Amino acid sequence: MIESHLTRKGMELQKQKEGIMAGKTPRVLIIFFSFSGQTSGILSQLAAGLKELDVEVDYEKLRPMKPMRFPVGNVFSTFVLMLTTFLRFRVPIQDLSSTPDSRDYDLIILAGPTWSYNPSGPVLSMLDRDGKRIFCGQTVLPLISCRGYWRFHWYGLRALLKKCRAEVPNVVAFSHPMKEPWRTIGVFLKIAGKNPERLKIFSRVYSRYGHSKEQRDEAWRFGMQIGEALRRSRSLSKLDFRTPKALP
Repeated sequence: MIESHLTRKGMELQKQKEGIMAGKTPRVLIIFFSFSGQTSGILSQLAAGLKELDVEVDYEKLRPMKPMRFPVGNVFSTFVLMLTTFLRFRVPIQDLSSTPDSRDYDLIILAGPTWSYNPSGPVLSMLDRDGKRIFCGQTVLPLISCRGYWRFHWYGLRALLKKCRAEVPNVVAFSHPMKEPWRTIGVFLKIAGKNPERLKIFSRVYSRYGHSKEQRDEAWRFGMQIGEALRRSRSLSKLDFRTPKALP
């Protein structure tokens, strides 16, 4: 009887999944810039969650005209980087690759790190040059990877996307899980070319740079949620991405 019950339950779950899968295969375009690899790490898991529901995923990586090195290597260069990013200096990027027309996608995910409370220079450059062509009339979901304090980034990015006449129903944000002020100090040292997690005294309060395994697992779950919403033609505005690990 127990085996029969489990078999029936499995069949019901399979039918439910088949019901979700029915219809046109959703397509997602991920446009991203990743400086230290944290954004791409989160994205790989989110994309894996999308693919669990057979959502088709394509990528467009933003590539600066002048390659950017991480870490930058010294304290002075780190100060210069933080000042220019705070002032929203653009970082010129190469032409985008020959991706399919953005109108062929059901969703565009625009992902990148927070630089001094703002979207990164390459993302700003892309919005200036290609924003209206790519995002006009499209549903765009920003994904933000940051040390913390991502809301100013989100408000500014949303305004720029709306200026491009995009629909922006929600946002996904991941903050580094270390506590302040240690995460700010740790990120600064890391960009400057140090290894704060290996410093004997500092490592007691700062065990690692970047996002945790738990956050990457969470990104996978978010991908599943987005994939199911696309399959069922539901608004992404109804999805709740607010979790303790995703909040600053």
